[in-house]
Order: sequence, then structure tokens, then C-alpha cells
Amino acid sequence: MEKLLMAIVVGVIGYMYFQSAVKTVRRGDGSKLETSYDYIIVGAGSSGSVLASRLTEDPGNDVVLLEAGGSDETNPNVYKAGAAPMLMKSDEDWEYYTVPQKHACFAMNEQRSYWPRGRVLGGSSSLNWMVYVRGNRHDYDSWAEEGCEGWSYKDVLPYFIKSEDIQIDEFKQSDYHGKGGPLPVTRPNITPMHELYLRAGRDLGYNVSDCNGEDQIGFCWMQSTIKNGERWSSYRSFIKPHLDRPNLHVRLNTYTTKVIIKNNKAIGVECIRNGKKFQVYARKEVILSAGAVNTPQLLMLSGVGPKKHLQELGIPVLADLPVGENLQDHFMIPIMYRINITGPLTAELMMSSWATKQYEYFGTGPWSATALEAMAFLYRDFSKKKDSGENADIQLHTFSAHGSTPDMKNFFPVNYKEEVKDQLYTETDKVRTIVFSPTILHPKSKGTIRLQSRDPFDYPHIDPHYLEDPDDVQLAIQSIRFVEKLIDTDTFRSIGTDVSYPSPFHKLCSQYDFRSDRFWECYVRHFTLTVYHPTSTCRMGNKDDPSAVLDPQLRVKGIFGLRVADASVMRNVPSGNTNAPAIMIGEKVADMIRGG
Repeated sequence: MEKLLMAIVVGVIGYMYFQSAVKTVRRGDGSKLETSYDYIIVGAGSSGSVLASRLTEDPGNDVVLLEAGGSDETNPNVYKAGAAPMLMKSDEDWEYYTVPQKHACFAMNEQRSYWPRGRVLGGSSSLNWMVYVRGNRHDYDSWAEEGCEGWSYKDVLPYFIKSEDIQIDEFKQSDYHGKGGPLPVTRPNITPMHELYLRAGRDLGYNVSDCNGEDQIGFCWMQSTIKNGERWSSYRSFIKPHLDRPNLHVRLNTYTTKVIIKNNKAIGVECIRNGKKFQVYARKEVILSAGAVNTPQLLMLSGVGPKKHLQELGIPVLADLPVGENLQDHFMIPIMYRINITGPLTAELMMSSWATKQYEYFGTGPWSATALEAMAFLYRDFSKKKDSGENADIQLHTFSAHGSTPDMKNFFPVNYKEEVKDQLYTETDKVRTIVFSPTILHPKSKGTIRLQSRDPFDYPHIDPHYLEDPDDVQLAIQSIRFVEKLIDTDTFRSIGTDVSYPSPFHKLCSQYDFRSDRFWECYVRHFTLTVYHPTSTCRMGNKDDPSAVLDPQLRVKGIFGLRVADASVMRNVPSGNTNAPAIMIGEKVADMIRGG
């Protein structure tokens, strides 16, 4: 009886909280839109939400945050941490696709990679898998060495710490973590599998440590932006607590189509809302935080971009800059192995009434986190040296879920061809599997974002040029060889893993000898999956750098009053998931602006 009463109380509190949150977001989206503000921020995602929150800490700053998408409360799966895969191809997703890839994505329709991007308050931080990884210290030191003054590791670490509210007891006294910041960071703990991943890493001689701490190399338990089983996006963390600020204005469903530039100065933006076109003007700055796809698109539509490309579309060139160049994205290769224990999640378990009630009443159980539970960061030679002066080359994601049964066919919509799905999803519920996804952190292949037309509603052409450089293929094969060694450890052999047993995913390359280099090259070219980490399409650099769109203060070269703050500014893609670095960028830009 006591447990039942507790469950009822928790349910009532949850309902009251939800109703309160709905009222709050409605207050933040009042119908009246002023004609001018001090700062216009386009995009309420990982960086934009942080920036708007910090700027409005100063009562004298009047800020409007414009978001093309809708509320983060309309779809309950946004907050439900374990429902992250169900947000793909939802109303909250831009649902981009790349152009057909020449060297990769052979298992996919038209060889196009599906790129989910957040079109909702919180942006992609309301859509992602909530992994909290900052990257390697040498990523940021290399940015500084290449001309991005003020972006070394010692410069950016304080901003990571400022945002964070670490909930992991053993890290609360660490010099590398923050307490009391807006962003909660916890550990997922929904299966016992993470212990096996870490133990297998030790079997191979690697340290198990804090991958956001002193040394990234080795194995670590996942850190996530989850609290009480719920997602904490940048919008929820940084904006929602402050919607009552009179100088903070949030506008949903407001699609920005152009930056208004006169006499080489950004003076406002053109938008469409509720079918009506209008202008909003900036007294101080326009700041684009629309992401690595939408920000370069918006700049090019506004006349800032590669001269030849803009001229071909008849767009007047206001600044000839390499916008949309240098696109970098992590790609991963999923590899499945059978095991003989019941640890991983299954569709049957997820859909059980017990799992539903456990989450509904207590915020625990299979729906309280994703099945990403541990990871590793590795050098390409797989040495175990501590802080070699280089960043990591490979990240290994582990996925504790059985994902090859027919009922999982559409659970992960990665644009596989139907005939490929028919071959992949054939296992029975009696079989248990886990998935390892080695990820290439610094591909040599670089891509582009290009306009399809002058119409702002036409999606841009996205071409990551996956596997164009042969070294990317070779490193992917090396990373698979590492996974083979990992699952051949005593730890994994004890639960029935067998490197010589093909999974359904291996059928597509059965013309080659299983586990040969030619087999794995075929496999890599078929299953080239994005990790949803596009960056660097408006990269920063020094004033004389021809590859840079922005200066180190993230101001657009040659255009006054126009700045960028999102993943597109990154000099190069960091060694790890990109949400935490994007939040750091929002923190750092806010200080740049407030400091004059």
C-alpha cells in the first residue's frame, strides 16, 4: 500500500510539473513581436539557448531568440530519455539527407545518408542521444595553434565547468567538473553491460577513467545530460528557468530566411511566421546559431559565401567567403555480436507494462536512458601512452540492445533499402546481441554545404564526401580489428561472443572471405553511418586565413554586426560528441560580447 501511495504522489507531482511547464513556455512565446532588439539570435539550440540566457543576465540587454521549430513539450518523447530513436523523422526533425555518396552508404536508398537535425526548442540537443563528451585537450590547443587565439584548452575548460552540474559522486571534487551549473550530467545505468565493456578494456591493458577529465584515452562509463530519467536540452537547462525575464523574448515557429545587410553591416533579419513575412532589426548584433547546416545556408542566402556559387544562383555577393566548405562529420560502423546472457535491452522489455510504469512513476528503468552505456577513446596505433601530445583517432560507442529482430526494422530509421532491412532484421527474440560502433574522429575526407536554389525553403545540398580519402577506409578497418580483439577477451568470451560467427549485417558482403580486409572494406562502404556531428562549415581562423569565415571572436569577416555561435564555427571537429562543445561555444561567445 505504501508503494502504491508513493506511485500516486509521484504521478500527481509529474502532472503538475508538466502543466506548469506548458504555461511557462506559452508565456515565453507571447504573440507580440517587437520591431527591434539589441541582439537577435537565430536558433534556440545547443549554443543559441546558452547565449540568450547569458546575455539576458544583464538587464540592459534586450534579446530575442528565434526558433524555426515548435515547443519541446508537444512531443513527450523529447523529455523521455530512452525514446531518443523515436524522435528521428518526427515533426521535431529537419530530416535532411545527403546527396548520393560515391564511395559510401551502399546499404542506403540512393546511397544517401539520413541526417536528423533538431527543429524544436533546444535544437539538436532535444533530439540527440544525450552523450556528454567535451573532446580532447589537444583539439582545442590545435585550434589555437592554427590561429584561433583564445580557444586553447586552458581557455575553454572554464566554460565547460561553468555550464555543468555534475551528479556523479566520484567526480564532484574533480578540478575538471563543475557543480551548480544549469546542465546536469549523470551516468546511465539501465543494464549491467557497462561493467563488461569496462572490464574488457582492462583485459586489453587500458585504463578506465573519466573521459572528460585529465586524460581522455582509455575506457569510461558514459556521461549523459539526463536527470531523473529525463533529457535536459540546452533550452530546458538555460532558458526555461528564466522565461520570466522581461528582456528575454522567445519566438517559436519563426523561420528566418535572410540576414538584412546594408553597407556591410547586419541590421536585422527577414522571417516568416504564421504565413506572414516580416523584418526584425538588431540595434547591436545579429547572431546565427542555426547549426552546421542551416547557418551556412542562411549566410549564403544573404549574400555571404563563395562568390562563384552565389553568382551561379543570381545572389548578389556581399562577402566572398568559404561558407559551406570544410564540412566535417564523424562516421561510425555498427558491428553486431551475439551473446548468451539477458543483459541487453530488447523490444519486448521496452514495451512491457512494467517498464512503462517504472518510468512513469519513478523515472527509472529501460526508458530512463539510452542503451549507450560506455565508450573508449583510442589512438590509431592503439598504444596506451598517457597524453602523447595528440588527440584521439577513434571513439568506440557501445550499444546494449538487441536490435536485429523484425519488430526493430523501423526503430532506427537510417535510410536502409527495404531489401537490406529484409536481410538484417531476421533474428528471433531468443537471440541476444550487442553492438559496437567504432567511430572515426578525424576523417580526412571533407565535404560541403551548397544551396539548391535561392528559395530558403529548399533544403541545401549536403555532401560529406564520406570515404573519399582511402585513409578513412583503412582506419575504419583498423578500428574493426580492435573490436575483434575486444570481444575475443576473456570477459566477452565468458558471455558467448565469437568473432568467427557472422551476424545478419554481414550478409551484404558474403562474396568476400569473412573477416578479410576486402570483406571489411565492403562492410565499411555499406554501413557508413553518420554520428550526427556536422561541424566546421563556417570555421574560424586568423584574419589572413583563406579557409576561415570568422575571426576568433566569431565575427563574420567583412560584415559588421554579424556573428556565428554554433558547431559550424569549430576549426575542426573535436574528438568526441559535439553537443558539449557547442554549449561551451555559447558560454564563451556570451563572455566575448559582454566583455565588449
